[in-house]
Amino acid sequence: MSCGFVTCGPNEALVVSGCCYSKPLLVPGGRVFVWPIVQQVQKISLNTMTLQVESPTVYTSQGVPISVTGIAQVKIQGQNEEMLSTACEQFLGKSEEEIHGIALVTLEGHQRAIMGSMTVEEIYKDRKKFSKKVFEVASSDLVNMGITVVSYTLKDIRDEEGYLKALGMARTAEVKRDARIGEAEARRDAQIREAIAEEQRMAARFLNNADIAKAQRDFELKKAAYDVEVQTKKAEAEMAFELQAAKTKQRIMEEQMQVKVVERGQEIAVQEQEMLRREKELDATVRRPADAEKYRLEKLAEANKLRQIMEAEAEAEAIKIRGEAEAFAIEAKAKAEAEQMAKKAAAWNEYQSAAMIDMMLDTIPKVAAEVAAPLSQAKKITMVSSGTGTVGAEKLTEEVFNIVTRVPQLVKNLTGVDISIHAAA
Repeated sequence: MSCGFVTCGPNEALVVSGCCYSKPLLVPGGRVFVWPIVQQVQKISLNTMTLQVESPTVYTSQGVPISVTGIAQVKIQGQNEEMLSTACEQFLGKSEEEIHGIALVTLEGHQRAIMGSMTVEEIYKDRKKFSKKVFEVASSDLVNMGITVVSYTLKDIRDEEGYLKALGMARTAEVKRDARIGEAEARRDAQIREAIAEEQRMAARFLNNADIAKAQRDFELKKAAYDVEVQTKKAEAEMAFELQAAKTKQRIMEEQMQVKVVERGQEIAVQEQEMLRREKELDATVRRPADAEKYRLEKLAEANKLRQIMEAEAEAEAIKIRGEAEAFAIEAKAKAEAEQMAKKAAAWNEYQSAAMIDMMLDTIPKVAAEVAAPLSQAKKITMVSSGTGTVGAEKLTEEVFNIVTRVPQLVKNLTGVDISIHAAA
């Protein structure tokens, strides 16, 4: 074995002996360093062992054979070094089954001894006392082996002779007898108590009836007095209620009238507001649009009238300008022709009347054509009349004719030759 640490669980203990130790080293649930060859390490179990202790056919102090089964919990004490040392001396090197057998035999012997010192009745009736005795005796003996008795309990008691059954039957009969006696005594006592209670009940009933009659009389008297007072108060309350109801009704009517007055005033105000609204609506929807339309029509009429006047004036001015231009053109042309004619006259100093008439007749149509030429180009002619004289085409023809009739005078003014005289000659 190599040197090193050796460990064990909490349910075990290490026992190290050999060099360096005058007595074995005990290590419950830990580790220890071990030198091989010069030191030796062993383990001992610290597990709790459950023992079922059977004691069949044991005669009690009365000589009655019974069988008892007990359950015990034992273990080697690892926390007490002295007990652990004792356990190591007793059980080191033994298996857990061997330790179990030794503890079981010891407990069984103590259990049988206690059974022999007690009666069946004591064991049967006071199991706790029996378990305590076995526990105490076994603990004092096992502790010397380093084993602690954790607990002991009496599990079962049996007998093959029927002693326990007979004991139970006798006890049962005794209990039944006592029960019957007790029942009879209880019935008797109940009847006596019932009679006494009935007597007391009747006396109490009569006394109670008398008290009830007296209380009824007092109640009726007090009730009558209370009724008078109640009726009086009730009448007063009814009169006060009617008076208050009348006052309340009058106040309600006054408030209703006030409400109606306020409502009427509000209705009048609403109607006035409605009238103002309708007046404004009428102004906005009828009067103002009508006034605007009237103003628009008036302005349109004025504009149309002004437009017609301006058109008439413009057209008259245009006609006047055209007439003056045409007259100036005719005059210039006539002047040119007159000069030509003068030259012709100078050349033909002795023109005869027939030649003059022929020239005039040849010239007048040309003058008339020249005068009428601008009129044939006009698309529209507007004539302004003062209300007297001719109008229309007759007026236009008269104007052209007047221009043509002025030609002889124009020729005379330009040339000094009176065409009309020559024509008459």
